[in-house]
Amino acid sequence: MAETATLSSKFQISIPKAIRAAQHWEAGLTFAFIPKGTGVLLVPIPKRDALKGLAKGAKPDDHRDRADRV
Repeated sequence: MAETATLSSKFQISIPKAIRAAQHWEAGLTFAFIPKGTGVLLVPIPKRDALKGLAKGAKPDDHRDRADRV
């Protein structure tokens, strides 16, 4: 999917509809901009409710910490 967008004089970019639809992005979604070489990675930040239960079943006794590093 090769879509393009133009930076406006107010430094705004509209995300093409095909991209928004494919990613299921809605208005009001917050994004993080992560510099990658000469480009930028655009990543949606999930709402707190979406993270609930993400670590269900994780065992705290089976983790690595700084003491495990070589």
